[in-house]
Amino acid sequence: MTGVPTVTDLLLARAGEQHPGLLFEDESWSWAECVLAGAEHAAALRALLPPGAPPHVGVLADNVPAFSFLLGGAALSGSVLAGLNPTRRGEALARDVRLADCALVLAESRYLPLLAGLDLGGARVLDLDGAEWAERLAAHRGAEIAPVAAAAGDLLMLIFTSGTSGAPKAVRCTHGKIAFPGRMLAERFGLSRAGTVYVSMPMFHSNAIMAGWSVGLAAGATIALRRRFSASGFLADVRRFGATYANYVGAPLSYVLATPPRPDDADNPLRIVYGNEGAEADLAAFGHRFGCHVVDAFGSTEGGVGFARTPDTPSGSLGRLTEGVEVLHPDTGLPCPPAEFAEDGTLRNAAEAVGEIVNTSGTGWFAGYYGDPEADAERVRQGRYFTGDLAYVDAEGYCYFAGRRGDWLRVDGENLGTAPIERVLLRHPRVADAAVYAVPGRIGDQVMAALVPRPEATLTLAEFGDFLAAQPDLGPRQLPRFVRIVNELPRTSTYKVLKRELSREGPHCSDPVWWRPGTEPIYELPPSTREWRHEF
Repeated sequence: MTGVPTVTDLLLARAGEQHPGLLFEDESWSWAECVLAGAEHAAALRALLPPGAPPHVGVLADNVPAFSFLLGGAALSGSVLAGLNPTRRGEALARDVRLADCALVLAESRYLPLLAGLDLGGARVLDLDGAEWAERLAAHRGAEIAPVAAAAGDLLMLIFTSGTSGAPKAVRCTHGKIAFPGRMLAERFGLSRAGTVYVSMPMFHSNAIMAGWSVGLAAGATIALRRRFSASGFLADVRRFGATYANYVGAPLSYVLATPPRPDDADNPLRIVYGNEGAEADLAAFGHRFGCHVVDAFGSTEGGVGFARTPDTPSGSLGRLTEGVEVLHPDTGLPCPPAEFAEDGTLRNAAEAVGEIVNTSGTGWFAGYYGDPEADAERVRQGRYFTGDLAYVDAEGYCYFAGRRGDWLRVDGENLGTAPIERVLLRHPRVADAAVYAVPGRIGDQVMAALVPRPEATLTLAEFGDFLAAQPDLGPRQLPRFVRIVNELPRTSTYKVLKRELSREGPHCSDPVWWRPGTEPIYELPPSTREWRHEF
């Protein structure tokens, strides 16, 4: 990892800077004050952590200044910060604390009741807003900035995956894994101390840390924290803080677009919006409405594979495969042949062309899961990193996401990815969000979709059936058998769709469900008669 910075390196570079480093609500800290606060938190952690135990500290908090200071404190003290998800409850939350080997948990007062009575494996709990923690920090006021030696491969954070397909895994995030993308993105977008990085995505997740906080740190820009994301408060915050850069993941773009438009929306300082999993139509609409450039990338908490999108990347593509990354067929383990398309755009050779994205040259930034060797073995086999993501590649070498491996549908003996179907459904001008998932059929799977109409828009059976019939690249097996109309999709706190919940419910729900028997038009399935039919 020659030349890869550490988070400690980035912090020390800011130690003498007096311009604003952190903004939160009505408070402000210079970068010099932020680094000093990190040193004070580092000293407090050293005094609190028991000798001989892993120096792991759980943080159960929103995007508050203490989270940022604790990141600095962990870097300077050699501690490891474990971001805990406040939406987890009971044994699920306790399990995360135990899995991360937390010797100490620091929680905001509002979240302390979530920890009461739980088996935390002996972890000590302190109130971030309480007198004892304040006294601990006061005892180290003005502490010397004396960082422990750190290397790019040293562990700094444990960040849990979203848990869309099972219990969240604790991803090992090293100094280099956090600092490298921060510096790379700051340089790529020309960010400097004159800019402001707006962070409203949850800081217990990788997107906020690697595409937000570390970017501001590397650039020496001001970091403006929002306690929690708010669609209605987004533009007001951008103007108030003078934000020139913001990060996102998935649905928040559509949430902001759903707010009532105003003629002066583009009158703001925002220049770059960077993230992943944004809906294709939303990327252009957001950039046009708010007068900024939206860059959508492919990424995951694990960090084993990356793609480089360029201005000429086709719509819907992740970009070209980078060196050492291939799409391998799940049965043969060989590279998949290029995708072949019919004149109407339908993928003709999905069974051969769709495979798993694999880093065949190594593991990238993936440093393993903490305390889960079985999950490590699933990801890394024979020195290769298996993403669990499905894709296909066209003749020009551009890669297209086809869904998660766990999302793969088996319909009439053919494997189908969910992402291409979702992209088609999102073309409908009155559909704001869509999720495609499997429900059981007599043999194999049936395709079901959940749709969220745009605000004040109405979807009708006849019109939607006509829309599906008019899509040339939607194959017969890709046509949804069931369509559920919902107000919103169930999501994790990091905005990932919980498809397993939708799949488990199937058509047995209180929402309107449309049903298409065989190749006939779509009909409404009355709630009293929603049952599985096997004579299709």
